Amino acid sequence: MSKPRVAIFDFACCEGCQLQIVNMEEELLTLLEHIQPVEWREAMSEQSEEYDIAIIEGSICRESDAERLKTIRQQAKILIALGACATLGGVNKLVNTFDNLEEVKRCVYGDSARLPHLITHAVKAVGEVVPVDYAVHGCPINGAELAYIIRCLLQGTTPVIPNFPVCVECKMRENICRFEYNEVCLGPIVRAGCDAPCPSAGMWCFGCRGMVDEPNINGARDVMARYRKTVEDLQSRLVLFNSEQEQPHA
Repeated sequence: MSKPRVAIFDFACCEGCQLQIVNMEEELLTLLEHIQPVEWREAMSEQSEEYDIAIIEGSICRESDAERLKTIRQQAKILIALGACATLGGVNKLVNTFDNLEEVKRCVYGDSARLPHLITHAVKAVGEVVPVDYAVHGCPINGAELAYIIRCLLQGTTPVIPNFPVCVECKMRENICRFEYNEVCLGPIVRAGCDAPCPSAGMWCFGCRGMVDEPNINGARDVMARYRKTVEDLQSRLVLFNSEQEQPHA
């Protein structure tokens, strides 16, 4: 049986998630025994229009990017969104919060604002342009999670991605709640699967994995009230990675 052909593509991103793939080291070498990379600009010069699995990093901010993504989707049997930029729109989606994007571009780029590569539009996640089969969440991703998803696909099984809040993993690591430090943490409503590295390192959760499918809004509101915070405080934290997601409301 031939190895599945895998192509990795990048759009608007820092390519940090692709770097995490390189950092998988021995795990990557093991995967390469079972898959055949045919395109990956960050790691190889070869290109191919024939692939079975497409892994997409980055958000979509130009019409030309959207058309390219649609072409990739047509070719790929399976499409995986890699990292927060692809799954949520990422930090790039902050641009959608500006009232006048054209004025912002003129301020930043001056007379160069109309150059073709700077003609951008509202930023979209990959799933807002084409159907996505699987998502690898996070900023950056966890290489072990990507390896797990690929192994499941190779075995013909469906990967199980956590759909419970980060607070669960935080408690399992016996961390002191960030609210006890008078911080506003997104742990009560954000998807787990990262093993709570930010709270474990002394920082509140940024929400880079996106919100759980059915966030416990009442529970989050109770936490905020207990620590004399407001729903608006929580919503202000969501802007970084979840500016256009369905946000908690009173």
